[in-house]
Amino acid sequence: MSPTLAPKDERLIAMVSAVTRGDWPALQQLRKAAPAGEPDLEWREALLQSHLFLGFPRVVEAFEQLAAVGGLGFHGQDPAECDSCSAWQDRGSELFDTIYGDLAQPVRRRLHQHHPDFASWIGQHAYARVLSRPGLAPHRRELLALVCLLHGSLDRQLASHARGAIRLGATPDQVAQVVASQAPYLAPEVFERLQAVAQRFAGEV
Repeated sequence: MSPTLAPKDERLIAMVSAVTRGDWPALQQLRKAAPAGEPDLEWREALLQSHLFLGFPRVVEAFEQLAAVGGLGFHGQDPAECDSCSAWQDRGSELFDTIYGDLAQPVRRRLHQHHPDFASWIGQHAYARVLSRPGLAPHRRELLALVCLLHGSLDRQLASHARGAIRLGATPDQVAQVVASQAPYLAPEVFERLQAVAQRFAGEV
């Protein structure tokens, strides 16, 4: 794996960043400038998973904005892209365990204490049905999640997913690149704090 981000990863990061910021002109421009063969499955998966971090309304609006300039290339012609895997729960649990390592069970208990239904939604929907879907490599999903978490200024979740990205095969340099790419959109003091969080936890693996 390359120690630096590939150009396509940079495009996916820019797309997720534009959606996160609600910068619809930038999102449409990214779509218009997409190279031959894109947008493709990976673009669609990157946007689909964003509802976990940004909410359904923002992702609905992103789909509408993209539809106005050509869409994301999905026309319902490939049933295989609409995941109906019967092993959702097992694959989601495995992904959760990989990301959180020794902390997986304590994190599950903590989520259950917040609310049992909430814990189930995270396990069965976020991890099983979304983050462990085929179509986009797990470490790349984690890198894209970092974009949303940076803009949310969510230190705890940023730490977990920075560490998760490394555990799934990303490099510390790739995590650093993702963080640095969002510097222009964050207040300097906020960026410095979040950068320190990401560097610390990416380096702990």
